[in-house]
Amino acid sequence: MFIEDKIATDITATQTLTPKIIFFDIDDTLSRNGEIAPQNKATLEALAQTDIKLVISTGRSKAILPADILALLEADVLDAIICMNGQYSFNKEGMISHYPLTDTQTNKIVMLCQKSELIHKFDSATHIAWSHENARLREYNAITSNSILDPDYHKANTVYQCSVFFNNQEEKMQEVDFAQDDLKLVHWHHIGADILPIEASKARGIIDLCLHYDIDAKDCMAFGDGLNDLEMFDLVGYAVAMGDAKPELIARADFVTGTIEEHGIQAVLDHLHIAS
Repeated sequence: MFIEDKIATDITATQTLTPKIIFFDIDDTLSRNGEIAPQNKATLEALAQTDIKLVISTGRSKAILPADILALLEADVLDAIICMNGQYSFNKEGMISHYPLTDTQTNKIVMLCQKSELIHKFDSATHIAWSHENARLREYNAITSNSILDPDYHKANTVYQCSVFFNNQEEKMQEVDFAQDDLKLVHWHHIGADILPIEASKARGIIDLCLHYDIDAKDCMAFGDGLNDLEMFDLVGYAVAMGDAKPELIARADFVTGTIEEHGIQAVLDHLHIAS
């Protein structure tokens, strides 16, 4: 088990750390292939018995959050969920914050996607709506009730982010100047990325949750692995990168731990003597 401690302070002090909130990414942090690892589920259940609040921070749409994650919210293991890269936050009682895309933004996004002839989807709080279908998407939509084909969905519904899917690894819209339209492209896979308002990030969702619970972000910890975790890592007091995280994220982490299979989350919590 490898844990690299990159905090430039007395390690003895960090070993008694008790964060007030821990934020967890889902995919490749808590879960692999859409299912939460058993040891991570057990760890969340143990942490729920402490005073530490547990919050999901994910790029996933609210409409396609994994059932096992939603079950933990319903069971009061999780306190809240930040989804769609900070664009929408909620708990069992309802919405905490949200930042819908404007008509100007959605129209611009559609134009950019059409120009590049790329399949894309818009995410609302209830559905993901695709611009086009292919064989794989037809199969997915047939078994996913809230995944629909509707290229005009954004015109009549509140949407929060767009996801774009590339035809190959090289086609990544690198030539597009998103910033001139106050937008940005955030990669989450070698053939996929999210198009978001330039100010959107998991960090904004974390700020909203910290205000909601009256907690300073510096008293928070976060676990993640992807490029959409960069702003989150810069905000919280203690940032932990998984062993298979993107190199850019590892460079911004306070700790680098093992992968899911190496029980990386448990290793850090044990290292810092946080109840698990």
